[in-house]
Amino acid sequence: MTDPYAQSLAALRDSDRDRYLACLLSPEDKRGVLSALYAFYAEIARVRDSVREALPGEIRLQWWRDLLDGAAAGNSEAHPLAAALVKAIHAYSLPIGVLHDMIDARIFDLYDDPMESRASLEGYAGETASALIQLACLILDPRAAAASAEAAGHAGVAQTIAGVLLLQPIHRRRGQVYLPAELLTATGLDRESFLAGDDKDGISRAIRAFAGLGRDHLAKARAAGGAISRENRAAFLTVAMVEPVLDRAERAGADLFEHSIQPAQWRRQWWMWRALRAGRW
Repeated sequence: MTDPYAQSLAALRDSDRDRYLACLLSPEDKRGVLSALYAFYAEIARVRDSVREALPGEIRLQWWRDLLDGAAAGNSEAHPLAAALVKAIHAYSLPIGVLHDMIDARIFDLYDDPMESRASLEGYAGETASALIQLACLILDPRAAAASAEAAGHAGVAQTIAGVLLLQPIHRRRGQVYLPAELLTATGLDRESFLAGDDKDGISRAIRAFAGLGRDHLAKARAAGGAISRENRAAFLTVAMVEPVLDRAERAGADLFEHSIQPAQWRRQWWMWRALRAGRW
């Protein structure tokens, strides 16, 4: 029988290269189960990319909800990525409620509704990126996972902000705005003027303010990082990309709309390796 973890690791290589590399830098006996978790996360994160309308996207997310409910009842019949996730849930007692919340948060991605406030953004990040880090801690070192919660919370918000900045060209074409409405207002913009892209100075101010919010959360994550166990450091490896992305976003300003600021693959790999060796990101 084919090992579902082998298939999830192979799928992750194509869907999320950074977390695939993070898996390879993790303890060998945890790579498979981490890949199942990360592959699931990649699947629900890219639903918007694979549908033209919101309703088919909601149906896909509902499929994953139904799968989780079946996993709770002991039903593991599903396609390979789903089978790997169910195996991981059973092996490490992963909280299904947290995974449900992760799916629910992704409904926001299917629509073009505004992100109303900083609190809304932080809540979205908490149920997605922050939760993913904490679930990885439950796999890597479950006895010390609770001690990582504060760092995971802030690191996930910082990571979400960096991810939004990377995706600005795509979000603009779709008409999506993840920058909080209150931040846009404070920089003299609203959703429509931000998407129009005419006020270059205002957009640059908004991007710098958004990156500043990311830096604030990154600093708080680092301050709480001393509580992270040695084994759980691997859960934070992809956070090593946050600061370089924020640096590039601030330099690019309004040019983010037209040009990618994604660092080269070899740089990202180097940053993660260095973070693992140094124990900090």
